[in-house]
Amino acid sequence: MPRGAPVAELFLGVDAGGSHCRARVTDAKGHVIGSAEGGPANTRMGIDPLYRRLLDVTTDALRVAGIPESDWNQVAAGMGIAGIRRPGMSRAIAALDFPFASVALDSDAAIANLGAHDGADGAILVLGTGSIGFGQVNGKRFTVGGYGFPISDEGSGAALGLSAVRHALRAMDGRTKRTSLSREIAARFKHETIRAIAWMDRAAPADYASFAPLVMDYAEAGDEIALSIVEDAVLHVERFILTIFTHGAPRLALVGGLSKRLRPWLRVRTAERLSEPLGDPVAGALLLARGITGTDE
Repeated sequence: MPRGAPVAELFLGVDAGGSHCRARVTDAKGHVIGSAEGGPANTRMGIDPLYRRLLDVTTDALRVAGIPESDWNQVAAGMGIAGIRRPGMSRAIAALDFPFASVALDSDAAIANLGAHDGADGAILVLGTGSIGFGQVNGKRFTVGGYGFPISDEGSGAALGLSAVRHALRAMDGRTKRTSLSREIAARFKHETIRAIAWMDRAAPADYASFAPLVMDYAEAGDEIALSIVEDAVLHVERFILTIFTHGAPRLALVGGLSKRLRPWLRVRTAERLSEPLGDPVAGALLLARGITGTDE
């Protein structure tokens, strides 16, 4: 697959994360001409399933854009992929046969940061299926957390879901009081612990994260257990934010599907230090496709 400095006038950006994969096509002036999305796309899936998902979503986006397959070799692509920093993954993905003029690869956090600050210095705290603090200052990158579920990902959707399932199981066997949240989660397993155990044997982080909106809904309604879960998550988020600012980031934005739900729970003085993202992760992937990384690497 040819690679190098983008010479194309068509650009493809891909955000491949733990819950979904999104792609966007723009022309040389940055006008969006096509987009598509699909399911999870991360390295935990394995290289072959990941490759198929990336091809499916990018193919859909290019077809929506009206780009014939014969012209795909004129497209410069930028892809941010969850888990690409795991040993051997970057090299394995770079060896895949994509039909584009060039493919620039980075992590999903890196493209989210590029998009949030339009390629300038700044940092993000990703609160989605997982969690990670990521920033770039004076051409240097840093990360905070992000070691993967279940040992890390504090304050994330997966972490909220894991806590909720734990509480539901404890309530089912009488170790803690039952609440509306625990009863609803237990009902998902027909109030049978053996069903919950079977589900856990197959569950991925995104499966746990699917419970996060439920936890937030019940916390906002005053459910005792849901409140305790969310309050614990907020403590982790506050610590993330404090630590990120100690790295000298001039701006910090919360991004990810859970960020808007958790932000109102932050202390006022913490929330006042945050900046709104200037663009989304796919916008960052499009910058990457154009050769903009924001670093001195």
